[in-house]
Amino acid sequence: MEVEEAFPLVGQMGPYQVYLCVLLAVLLQWFLIGNTSYKVSAASSFYFSGVFVGAISFGQLSDRFGRKKVYLTGFALDILFAVANGLSPSYEFFATSRFLVGMMNGGMSLVAFVLLNECVGTAYWALAGSIGGLFFAVGIAQYALLGYFIRSWRTLAVVVNLEGTVVFLLSLFIPESPRWLYSQGRLNEAEDALYLIAKRNRKQKCTFSLKLPAERSSREAGSFLDLFRYKILLGRTLIMMFTWFVCSLVYYGLTLNVGDLGGSIYANLALSGLIEIPAYPICIYLINQKWFGRKRTLSAFLFLGGLACLIVMFLPKKKDTGVFAVVNSRSLSLLGKLTISAAFNIVYIYTSELYPTVIRNVGMGACSMFSRVGGIIAPFVPSLKSVQWSLPYIVFGATGLLSGLLSLLLPETLNSPLLETISDLQVCSYWRLGDEAMSLQALDGSQSGDKDSSSGSGSEDEEFYDADEETHMIK
Repeated sequence: MEVEEAFPLVGQMGPYQVYLCVLLAVLLQWFLIGNTSYKVSAASSFYFSGVFVGAISFGQLSDRFGRKKVYLTGFALDILFAVANGLSPSYEFFATSRFLVGMMNGGMSLVAFVLLNECVGTAYWALAGSIGGLFFAVGIAQYALLGYFIRSWRTLAVVVNLEGTVVFLLSLFIPESPRWLYSQGRLNEAEDALYLIAKRNRKQKCTFSLKLPAERSSREAGSFLDLFRYKILLGRTLIMMFTWFVCSLVYYGLTLNVGDLGGSIYANLALSGLIEIPAYPICIYLINQKWFGRKRTLSAFLFLGGLACLIVMFLPKKKDTGVFAVVNSRSLSLLGKLTISAAFNIVYIYTSELYPTVIRNVGMGACSMFSRVGGIIAPFVPSLKSVQWSLPYIVFGATGLLSGLLSLLLPETLNSPLLETISDLQVCSYWRLGDEAMSLQALDGSQSGDKDSSSGSGSEDEEFYDADEETHMIK
C-alpha cells in the first residue's frame, strides 16, 4: 500500500499526533517570545534578513537530508545564538548574532511546521496548522506580560531562550517524517516511523507493507529550480509568493503599529495577540467546508482585511462620538489584524498542500522567503503617516485586495489527493483528461450506436495524445 493508505491504520490524529501538535506549537510560541524582544527598525532588518536566508536554505536542506535532522540542528543553533545575542558585549556582536538567530529561526520553524503536517493524516492538516497559529497568538499576549515584569531585554532574552531547551530535549524522540521517507524510496524506515506512531497511538495490532507505485521512481529529489521549470508550479509559486509577502507586510505592520493606538503599549500588544485567537477556530471550520474550502476562505479574509484598512482613509481624522466611537482606526486596525492572521494561518496550510512532498519544503521556503521581505519593509510602513495620516492603511488595504483577487486563480486542494512527487502532477492531468474522455465516449455511445463504437478507439487514442500534450505543456 501507499503511505496515505497506512495513516487510517496507524491513526490520522491519535493521542501521539495531538502531543506533537502541542509540542511544536509550544515551539512556535517560544520562538515568538524569545525573538521579538527589543525590536527596533535596525534590529528587525537584521533579524528578517536572517529569516530570509534561513527560509530558503533550510527548505532545500530538509528536502534533501530529512525533516528531523535539519529541524534539530537548526533548533540547537537557534538556542545557542539567541542566548549569545542576549549576552552581546558589543553592537557588532549583537548585529551578527541577531542575523544568525533569524536564519536559524526562520528555517527551523518552517521545517517544524512541515514535519508536523507530514506526521498526521491529510484530513487533519488544517487542525494541526491552526493549533500552531493559536499558540503563536497566545505567545504575543504572554510576551507582553513577561515584558511588563522583566524590563531588562538581556534578562528576558536569556530566560526565555533557555526555556527552549526543554522543547528541544522532547523533540529528540519524535520520528522522521514518514511521507518524506516514502518519497525518497526508504520504505523500511517509513514503515518504522508509522509503526512508532501506531504504537504511541495504542494501535499495536495494525500491520501493513508499503510499496511504491510501479510507474514511480524509487527516489526523486526536487530543487528550487523545479518551482519555475514546470508551468503549473510556476503559476502557483508566483501567486503564493506575493500572498505571503502581503500577509507578512500587513501582519507585522499592524503589530508594530500598536504604539499608535493610544494607552498602555503592553495592553495594546496583548490585545493585538488576543484578537487573533477567534480567527483560528473560524479557519478550521471554513476551510474544511466544501462550499468554502481553502481558496475561497483565503480570498475572503484577504478581501476583508484589505477593506477594513481602506475604510480608515474615509474616517474623520479626529472624531470619536456617535458611530465613530466604535468604527475608528483602532477597531478597524484590530479587525484587519484578525483577518490577516486568519489569512496567514491559511497560507501555511494551503501552500503545503499545493506542492509535492519532494519539493514541499523548498516551495514553503521560497514563499516564506518573500514573506520576510514584507517583514523587512513592515517596520517602515507606519512612518508613511508623516506624509499622509492614512497612507499606511492605504498600502495595507490595496495589497490585501490585490492578493485576495490573485488567490482565486489557484486550484482548490480540499479533499484532493496529496502529491508525493513531481510526476504526480502529470498523473493528475491524466486522471482529469481520462474522466472527460469517458464522459464523451458515453455520450457518443448513446447517440451513435455501432458507428460510434468503431470510432471509440480513435477517441481513446486521442485521449492519450491529449494527456501527453498536456504533460509537455506542464513541463
